Amino acid sequence: MGVEQLSRIEKGFQVLHFDNNNSSEHAISREVDVNCIQFHFCFKGGASFFFNNDTYTLPLQDEHVLLLYNPQRSLPLQARLAPKTKMITILISIQKFHALFSHEAETISFLTSDNRNKKYYQDQIITPAMAVILSQMFQHQPDALMGRLYLKAKVYELFSLYFNPEKQSDVAQCPFLADEENVRKIHQAKQIVVERMAEPPSLAALAAEVGLSLKRLKDGFKQLYGAPVFQFLLDYKMETARQMLSNGDQNVNEVGLKLGYSTASHFIAAFKKKYGTTPKKYIMSLSS
Repeated sequence: MGVEQLSRIEKGFQVLHFDNNNSSEHAISREVDVNCIQFHFCFKGGASFFFNNDTYTLPLQDEHVLLLYNPQRSLPLQARLAPKTKMITILISIQKFHALFSHEAETISFLTSDNRNKKYYQDQIITPAMAVILSQMFQHQPDALMGRLYLKAKVYELFSLYFNPEKQSDVAQCPFLADEENVRKIHQAKQIVVERMAEPPSLAALAAEVGLSLKRLKDGFKQLYGAPVFQFLLDYKMETARQMLSNGDQNVNEVGLKLGYSTASHFIAAFKKKYGTTPKKYIMSLSS
């Protein structure tokens, strides 16, 4: 069954976590106030949004964010999440959002005086910096101390990256990535190393599998995800380890083995290098 989690930050400001850990689609449905702006961050997987009694469909791809706003009519949240999809949705009233960006309103398309009362939607790629924040939000425990303040701060970070008019697109900075097919291959390479993180292929084998030269794989991956392939994989494994340890279902040895470490000592050394503490001490800090 898909997991749905709602966090009410304050009036007119909500964060929803969707995690479809099934092998089949998961339908979601929720009424949304007409004054709300909707941000749907698809961290992994994909989704389809339905409007006008299912007569119109809008897809949301893996590692994309969809912004929806229509002040003329309500847009209920009706979607189907693909298997293994993780998505964070932010619902914020136009009044609250406008207050946040009162000094920058004219730089945000749908807040300009000409567009303020018009419907608006935008689909864009999730940048590596945004992906880091989304990963932190997924791992955050909702009942943690100052939980709402933490999520609020992370949402503001996301907004600053999403709307920063000075930022340059990762794709625009790299002509190779201007080709959608190349971007798709880099995304495929990332999915392969994540899904096989216990026994990842070599760089040469990975390049051959996705149909890229070794140099283009290395350069494209670093440009798109902000780190070399195996540095990205190490960071992903450590974040996965921290989440597994936080859940408390498996001990240190079991987590290390699932992540592909041949001995517990190798896993402990990697974890300590990343977080400055051992897995055991990290578990103890959670209980305290």
